[in-house]
Amino acid sequence: MSRPSSLLLDILLDPRVADGWAPSQWDLVVRQARRSGLLARLAETMEGSGMVLPDEVAKHLLWGKRAAHHQADVIRWEVDRILLALSRLNIPVMLLKGAAYLVADLPAARGRLFSDVDILVPWEALQEVEQALFLAGYVSNHPDPYDQRYYRKWMHELPPLQHVTRKTLLDVHHNIVPDTARMPVEAQRLWEDSQVLSLPKEQTHGVEVRVLQPVDLVLHSAVHLFNEGEFEHGLRDLLDMDSLVTHFSSQDPGFMKALDARAQELALMEPLGLALRYRNRLLSRENGICSSCSNISSRAWDWLFERALLPDHPSCSDGLTSLARWLLYVRGHYMRMPFHLLIPHLIRKAIRGSPDRG
Repeated sequence: MSRPSSLLLDILLDPRVADGWAPSQWDLVVRQARRSGLLARLAETMEGSGMVLPDEVAKHLLWGKRAAHHQADVIRWEVDRILLALSRLNIPVMLLKGAAYLVADLPAARGRLFSDVDILVPWEALQEVEQALFLAGYVSNHPDPYDQRYYRKWMHELPPLQHVTRKTLLDVHHNIVPDTARMPVEAQRLWEDSQVLSLPKEQTHGVEVRVLQPVDLVLHSAVHLFNEGEFEHGLRDLLDMDSLVTHFSSQDPGFMKALDARAQELALMEPLGLALRYRNRLLSRENGICSSCSNISSRAWDWLFERALLPDHPSCSDGLTSLARWLLYVRGHYMRMPFHLLIPHLIRKAIRGSPDRG
């Protein structure tokens, strides 16, 4: 059975396909883009194409760009406030995911919408960090005692925090995967090879601000997308990963070889192999020589991921999409915890009906 299709994916890969589109097709692609968090990225793509857009479409894309620029300003300010709150602790702070792309001025940040700020701090400083953030107005938005215990005992991050007045969200990590994960990663190895950002002191408040080294940025993107089981913004995250690989490969001809070697070193060949497989299958990219890809070849994976990675919109779904997303959601939990934790956790979530990130 063939997978569903997406006008949004088609136009992002080749804007020329929109030549002669009917208003109904433009209406649908704007809806898909908005649902995927990709309206601003679509705007960037169409600007680069030189095509003349229908007036109503152009208005929607302009709104998308303005919203993305506003969010980028909000995230920069939020990072500033976080660094100020942690400045007295004398610890390094690593920016992750979207915040890292933005502050490091990577192409993946262009036209990207942000749902929160993610940071990584040393495990031994976690309690001090939480206290300092509490004093700065960040409180947990997961008051349930089970959720608190679940995050603090099993996960690689504190329960998600929200600022009491700005309502911005913050995830504080001490690793990129839980200690119980089937592919554990030593956080210290990430710190050892991370890069210090050259930023003005007044912008960092004296805090040493870091980001993962390029190969680890790609690996974290792959792990986040393929091991966590949440695909609401799956296409956006796949495009993030693609942008990172394209950018770093253009700067370093040996990047793919180094990426493959790092994946083997950290035992993250499976998520990297999946990321590169669907970068090729959905985005038509060449991946080069990559041993991580050679072990990832399965129609079952394609059946699942090629549905889940399309926009979360009814026009991109068929009768099997909901099942595919549910199976991958369960797989994501399986990748993060052993069976004796997984089964009770999923039963509790099913009874409670909570769709949270836990």
